[in-house]
Amino acid sequence: MREIIFITGGQRSGKSRFAQELAEYSSANPLYLATARRWDDDFEQRIRRHQTDRGEQWETIEEEKRLSSLSLDGRTVLLDCITLWLTNIFHDNGYKLEIALEEAKREWNALIQQDFRLIVVSNEIGMGLHAPDESSRHFTDLQGWINQHIAASADKVYLMISGIPLQIK
Repeated sequence: MREIIFITGGQRSGKSRFAQELAEYSSANPLYLATARRWDDDFEQRIRRHQTDRGEQWETIEEEKRLSSLSLDGRTVLLDCITLWLTNIFHDNGYKLEIALEEAKREWNALIQQDFRLIVVSNEIGMGLHAPDESSRHFTDLQGWINQHIAASADKVYLMISGIPLQIK
């Protein structure tokens, strides 16, 4: 059953909606793996919006960093999202790029040892303006490298543009 589907694109490109549709098509009781840290009121509102978008058939687990600590065998899992997960790792490692990259790769590699259908949402953040400060540039690098790492291990990769999924792998 092991399958990894990676969905990437810009903000508001339709990634989460498409991922949710795939999960609901694949399973009568999909699992939503939320990585958002509750930083402020804006994040609380975003979390509530995502929760109301899902039906009662969904089970939700919140895990900010240690994704591989969860037992997910046999499930259809929607992991939303890599960008917020990386933000937590980057922040907790004092914004040190190499340390955060090593931790993220190690955690990802451990997570995908399970026998499950994993639908993963991430952002393409390196397609816009060059970040004005060092920490932001490092995060953009981190996001790009992890997206490449995940895409390499994925069975299918979709790029979302204006709500339209383009299968690129």
